[in-house]
This record gives sequence, structure tokens and C-alpha cells, in this order.
Amino acid sequence: MFWSLAPLVVGCILLAALVGMCSFQPGRTHEGRIPSYDAPAALRADAATLGFPIRLPQLPAGWRSNSGSRGGIENGRTDPSTGQRMNAATSTVGYITPTGRYLSLTQSNADEDKLVGSIHRSAFPTGAVDVAGTSWVVYQGSGQGVDSEPVWTTALTSPGGRTQIAITGAGRTDQFRTLASATQSQPPLPSR
Repeated sequence: MFWSLAPLVVGCILLAALVGMCSFQPGRTHEGRIPSYDAPAALRADAATLGFPIRLPQLPAGWRSNSGSRGGIENGRTDPSTGQRMNAATSTVGYITPTGRYLSLTQSNADEDKLVGSIHRSAFPTGAVDVAGTSWVVYQGSGQGVDSEPVWTTALTSPGGRTQIAITGAGRTDQFRTLASATQSQPPLPSR
């Protein structure tokens, strides 16, 4: 049976090599090209559409946005006037730090527990961190891999309303601080 499959395997390897779909480079790793994402345009569109204050972080040189999305959290917020549960919206942008680590910034009108739970279901609060006078609650995941990454969250208020901010990813503590400071120091983008 082995000898009948050997020509097929060799043929597949040769075909893949000819088409350029794979390469063999022992001892070398290859980093792919990091996609580019227009975070300013996306966040401006989210500010005009989602109905809660959105901020555009002003990050130092070397930080690059590489992804983004809009989403929702079912029954993610409590309407302050009626006490009813309502759906919440999210705006997320992913950033690559100068050291190649990934961090995501999510802005939402969700309640803190619902937002954190939508990012890491197993996360639990472990303390707080002060970033330039703003207190951020630190959650830690109890899972494996991505589910073990910390989540920093705070609520920022402005005349336009309240926004729950969450940061998570594989970055170092100083990188979490940089993204937190770069976000909280900015005024909300125009909503219309």
C-alpha cells in the first residue's frame, strides 16, 4: 500500500513546489506581510453610525493598525431609562506593536461584564491599573492560549455618552499602557 501512495505523494510535492505554494528553508522562519487597515477612516465611520462616542488613539511611531470589525453583543447593555436589556454594538481595531505583538482595542456601549465576557468568557477581575489618572480594571482569562490573555477595561464618559473600552492581546504591560493612554487622551470623533 505504501508503494502505491508514494508516487502520488511525490507528485503532490513536485506540483506544489512548481506552483510556488510552499518552500523548504531549514532553520529560517518567514514572517508574512502584515496587512494594512485604515483605522482612522473605519473609526470615523463607526462614530457616525454606531451611536456612542468613539475615540481614535494617537499612537507613537511604529504602531500599525492591521484589522478591524464591527460586531454586536446580544443583551449587552441595560437601558438606563427603562432598565431593559438591549443589544450592544462594538467597534474593534487590531494593532501590531513595534515589537510585533498584537493588541486589539474594542469600543462599545455594552456593560463592562458583557463586553469582557464577549472577549474572554472565562475572564475574571484581578485588580486595577492607573493610567494617567484613569482606572482600568484588569481581567485575566483562565483558559489556554488566547483565552489566557489579559483584558484591560474602563468606561470613558463625554457629553455624547459613555463608552466601555477594552484592550486585549499578546502585548506587554507597557504596550497595554501605551494603547490605553493613546485612547483615553483623545476626544470622541464627530458623530455625524
